[in-house]
Amino acid sequence: MNRVNDLFGIKYPIIQGGMIWCSGWRLSSAVSNSGGLGLIGSGSMYPNVLREHIIKCKKATKKPFGVNLPLIYPNIKEHIEIIIEQGVKIVFTSAGNPNTFTSYLKNHDIKVAHVVSSKKFALKALDSGVDAIVAEGFEAGGHNGVNETTTLCLVPDLVKDIHLPIISAGGIADGISMSAAFALGAEGVQIGSRFAVSKESSAHLNFKNYVLNAIEGDTQLTLKELTAVRLLKNDFFNKIQNAYSNNATSEQLKSLLGRGRAKKGMFEGDIINGELEIGQVSSTINEIKSVNDIIIEIVDGFNNVQEKLSKIRF
Repeated sequence: MNRVNDLFGIKYPIIQGGMIWCSGWRLSSAVSNSGGLGLIGSGSMYPNVLREHIIKCKKATKKPFGVNLPLIYPNIKEHIEIIIEQGVKIVFTSAGNPNTFTSYLKNHDIKVAHVVSSKKFALKALDSGVDAIVAEGFEAGGHNGVNETTTLCLVPDLVKDIHLPIISAGGIADGISMSAAFALGAEGVQIGSRFAVSKESSAHLNFKNYVLNAIEGDTQLTLKELTAVRLLKNDFFNKIQNAYSNNATSEQLKSLLGRGRAKKGMFEGDIINGELEIGQVSSTINEIKSVNDIIIEIVDGFNNVQEKLSKIRF
């Protein structure tokens, strides 16, 4: 029995991260068709674009899929009404207070999971009535927790006191890391970076290739004064570091960031001036593969690890 599989009606407890500029209908439907749970990343979409992606995803898969809903972005209420209108039954919320919309979504027969980076926020999500919690460690790409709690520490701390299914995120890209998450007590994994570099990801090829060349230490959490984000180091990242060296204020950092910086980097392929969001695990990714091949590789790797561990006794 696996509660994550049962909750979402999926074959494998593998959830694709709803990453901005990477997670369109092609990626989401491919993950769902391969036995996982695909999520459309609504954070980079205007309401009409979200509707279009949901419609195309419904045509491309008959399997369950959902929408990732970052609560800090504008148009949230319009996004929610489109989700309800289109009959989407799974929503992963993040980057905001789960109390705001969880009850409303559940009243429309929508299963809700919420992404947290600390036990404090996990308990708030529990009180809000969510169906599952995603424990996202410091290793993860994109927007992250300022406390820098790692997946290894966060997951068992939540499992100990929270009865809901815990989905582990951050630093997971293969069967070995998925096995580690399950050993910590997670019942599912959410994977972002590995799928961001898949063939079906809507990210630009320049960005994917830049990720493939990343080595250990090439990502760093920064911009905590605005909203903490893990970025690949490039010219834009170096400008941020120079700004810190010159004691930049939050307003100066916000001006440096500007608008559309993530789109410029990940979607348009400007690896010099763009914001390149990816996790620490990027240093282990060295090939662009199809979603189906990635999931088969993860599942086979997981089963191989479980078999090896079953023979170990002390």
